[in-house]
Parts: sequence; structure tokens; C-alpha cells
Amino acid sequence: MQLIPTGEAEKPRNQFPPVYVGDTLISEENIAREMQHHPAEEVAEAWHSAAKSLVIRELLLQQAKALNLPEELDEEDAIARVLEQQLDVPEPSDADCERFYASNPGRFRSPTLMAVSHILLAAAPDDVPERMRQEDAGQQLLSSLLEGRAQFEALAKQYSACESRHQGGSLGQISKGQTVEEFERPVLTLNEGLNPELIESRYGWHIVRVDQRIDGEPLPYEHVKPKIRQYLSESVTRRAFRQYLQVRAAETGVQGVDLEIPDSPLMQ
Repeated sequence: MQLIPTGEAEKPRNQFPPVYVGDTLISEENIAREMQHHPAEEVAEAWHSAAKSLVIRELLLQQAKALNLPEELDEEDAIARVLEQQLDVPEPSDADCERFYASNPGRFRSPTLMAVSHILLAAAPDDVPERMRQEDAGQQLLSSLLEGRAQFEALAKQYSACESRHQGGSLGQISKGQTVEEFERPVLTLNEGLNPELIESRYGWHIVRVDQRIDGEPLPYEHVKPKIRQYLSESVTRRAFRQYLQVRAAETGVQGVDLEIPDSPLMQ
């Protein structure tokens, strides 16, 4: 993916409409400078992200003036003071935390551990002919394993492009977050034994055998209660921030950009 390089995001003049927060113009020069913090595939996408960030900042700074906050505060401190004074964020109760724990049992388990072996038939992501060829080769090898005509370790040593071939294809013990997502997601759902289907990843095609599976155990509520409280608090804060900005934008008036309120009050 070709991103707009940092420091080189310049937009042609008059390509986009002027951006106002109330009567305050967000200048083209400021938007162009802000674009370096919003890399994107297209200039228009980077420009809109930068403009929205500056609009949100201006809304909060104008509110700081309306609240008569001390002028000696720098902009970051002024914004922080506005949010501290204006956001109504109730703390999650014990009942809220217990209810969330009971409603999401799958989120609070120790990691599932798996001993996995694989045979990698490598192909670059953009080499379509080679990926098709390696898929065909993988299907043939998988058929020979399913029919008992070959040994996994022998095929791994002969055909796998992964260094694990020197250990008969063994990747050792893995758990969530230790491999690439497109490989991990299907593998962690498998039962013990040879998977009858190939798994595709950015590296190519994988023949996978699960040698051992140890499912995670439920974690006790008291162990995860602090994390639940933090998650709920952050969720409520994000929702309150979105609602607050929607009110400020409606009262002040925003022109020239669609103000899609972000999920986080943190701004670049």
C-alpha cells in the first residue's frame, strides 16, 4: 500500500472547500501541515482526516475560552481542562462489571495452548500463478497424508519452506498473538490431528497438524475485575466524548468537512 510520505502531503489549492468552525477559518496551510500525521492512500482521505482533527481541536479551544479558563494554559492543558470539567463520565459499578463478566465468558479465559506442526508451501502474496501452483502441490501432499501414503515429518523435511522442517515441521507450542492473524485464526479452532484442508497465509499455503491442544480455563472474576472496570470506563468515556462533540459542533456550526466523531478523545 502506497502511503503519503510524512512531510510531503501537499494538496492542490482550491481542491477542497474552506473549513470553518463558527466564524473561524481553518487555514489551508494548517491542514496541509496536519496531514503529515494522517497518512493515507489518497490525498483526499488524508486531507479530510487532518481537517477533522483540527476542527475538533478548535471546537475544544473555543469552549475553553467560553469557560474563561486561564489564558496562560497551553492548548493541550486547556483541552484537558475542558474535558475534565465538561464530560460527565460515571464510574462503572460493581454490578456493571459483574454483568459484563457474566455476559462475555469467552473473553475471560486463560490462553488456549497448542502444539502445532506445519508444512509451508511458499509463494509471494502478489504472485498469483505461483500461489495456484503451490496450492495444487499442497493438495497433492495433503491427500497423500490423509490416505496414509506418506509421513508428515518426511514431507516437511522435503517440501516445507519453513525452518521448522528441520524439526519435522514442528512449530512448538503456540497461543494467541504468536503467529500471523490469518494463520492463527483458523488454527486455534482446530482439534488435535491433521487438518483436512489447506490454510492460506501471506507466506503461502500450510498443511497443519495439531499435535496437542490444551483449552484455556475460565479466569475468576476477581482476577479480571480491574481490567473490566477499565474497559467499561474507557467505553463510557468514548461515548460521552462523541456526544459532547456532537453538541458542540451543532451549537458552534461546522462547515467544509463532515465531522465524523472519533472513538477516542486523543488527538494527534
